[in-house]
Amino acid sequence: MTTEGLYGAVDLGGSHIGLALGFVDVDAGSYRLVARRNLEGGGYDGWEPMLDRIAEGLLELQREVGRRPAAVGVGCPGWVDLEAGVTRFLPNLPGQWRDVPVARLLGAHLETPVRLLNDVRAATLGEFRFGAGRGVSTMALFALGTGIGGGVVVEGRLRLGPLGSAGELGHQIVDPTGPLCGCGNRGCLEAVASGPAIGASGVRLLRSGQAPILQKIAGGDTEKVNPETMGEAARAGDESVAQELERIAGLVGIAAANVVVTLHPELIVLGGGVAGLGDVLFDGVKQTIAERVRVFPTDDVRVEPAALGTDAGLAGVLAWAMTSSRQR
Repeated sequence: MTTEGLYGAVDLGGSHIGLALGFVDVDAGSYRLVARRNLEGGGYDGWEPMLDRIAEGLLELQREVGRRPAAVGVGCPGWVDLEAGVTRFLPNLPGQWRDVPVARLLGAHLETPVRLLNDVRAATLGEFRFGAGRGVSTMALFALGTGIGGGVVVEGRLRLGPLGSAGELGHQIVDPTGPLCGCGNRGCLEAVASGPAIGASGVRLLRSGQAPILQKIAGGDTEKVNPETMGEAARAGDESVAQELERIAGLVGIAAANVVVTLHPELIVLGGGVAGLGDVLFDGVKQTIAERVRVFPTDDVRVEPAALGTDAGLAGVLAWAMTSSRQR
């Protein structure tokens, strides 16, 4: 089998695992998946059976395509040691994958080099190379979902830091007296603007009788109160919900403004399920950047939605695999 030109990608998640083989043309800003498969992420007793299933799935794709990838990139939801190719702590996976030599073990199965990357940094690279960030030099991505992750590209390079953890934008403090975050701090952006945090604020409004339209949309079921139903209620005229979403958008805007004064990026990308709020979020972030950044004009800073959706991570680790294999 030849190895030239083909790369593999693994998007490792708690609920599902995405596998793909594809070709990458960074100069053209394009990639092309030639085979892909989704695996269930749950139901495994620890990391070993999960890793075996991933290897099996990639080998199946390899047989389908008839070529071995030159390298494989793996996007991991947590802390990884990039140089050693070891997962240090993946909190949402069975056994938390502490100190698992994924690159060595998976590479032995596949007989090809394997490189790891944090999943949101992978999505950042994907959007930069192939999505909303094509053509820019410096950008930041906020992944607004169940948690809030991020990544930054500075002068054309994904910034990782010595631990591969640079760009954890969700753990900026935006409210020092705010709620406790899972990281142990108070007032992190994740604690006030993630999907669950937004839903919790909606439940409070519903229970206090301040959100009659949300009450009707949710049918009184607090389990149905989430950013999507809150956005629907706000658009239908629920003033208290609209004000709450504007407040939360302002907090995301403060975090984005911090990035702007630090990096002066050409682009801020907002992705993840919370970005589905649309105008109330994007307009609020833009307005807050304009109001909070006083040291230089921000007219040249764009705030745009992510373009690749759930494929951003796969696209990013494809590019990571290609870049890493060329450097070796």
